[in-house]
Amino acid sequence: MAASDVLVTTDWVAQHGNDPGIKLVEVDVDTNAYSEGHVAGAVGWNWTSQLADGIRRDIASREEFSKLLSESGIGPETTIVLYGDNNNWFAAWAYWQLKLFGHRDVRILNGGRKFWLDNGLPLSTDVPSYDATGYELPEPDFGLRAFQKDILQRLGASDFALVDVRSPAEFNGEVIAPPGMSESAQRAGHIPGAASIPWAQTVREDGTFKSRDELEALYEAKGVTPDKDVIAYCRIGERSSHSWFVLHELLGYRRVRNYDGSWTEWGNSVRMPVETGPGGTV
Repeated sequence: MAASDVLVTTDWVAQHGNDPGIKLVEVDVDTNAYSEGHVAGAVGWNWTSQLADGIRRDIASREEFSKLLSESGIGPETTIVLYGDNNNWFAAWAYWQLKLFGHRDVRILNGGRKFWLDNGLPLSTDVPSYDATGYELPEPDFGLRAFQKDILQRLGASDFALVDVRSPAEFNGEVIAPPGMSESAQRAGHIPGAASIPWAQTVREDGTFKSRDELEALYEAKGVTPDKDVIAYCRIGERSSHSWFVLHELLGYRRVRNYDGSWTEWGNSVRMPVETGPGGTV
């Protein structure tokens, strides 16, 4: 898949954001950011209450997600353009979930909210209202999702690559979670054999993604190659969705899954193997 199929620019949004059949969606780490100003016409999705089920510790159900899409004016043929803060962390998480549920046309605004703001582009505080579409999503296909057992049975395999996208301090076991993040685990460290490739290494200072050549070199230097079965993880699955997007959508790796249970599951589970220190696969 070409980057042009899944990434759009701010110029493209300015020209096509109001076109029929296109819906803009903002998904932020800071759930108050949308109300402070957003791209005109964009709806805001709250990742904590609308994209996640905190009781089940799971992604939103088919029924919940269908209702959200319908109320956002989205139908099966709608082109969804996602963007958000923190270099599109949760925009990528929403993208990955939409792909699990089979939505065909989803794209990400390259650079996200940061790039939009840094370039002085206009914001609106008007909250749009769209007619419900009655969209009913199919049951999810979890071919792009990994679970704990999928990793356990592949540890040490030569055709398997595990990518830890967290910060080096988290990977080494110096901290369990980034400052200010509430979701945590009882143990620090990383999954044995994982390669440390922080998500932040995939983007430029302005928040846009690096070139294909740069991204290929980044992963291949750590042994993460297209011929392997690749699983990415972080702490709760949003940063690893970002790296999954890079590997699967921008680079075209065919076998890439996101382990959204990530460290909050692994680091809290009894008898799960854990390593500390810089180690990892090189």
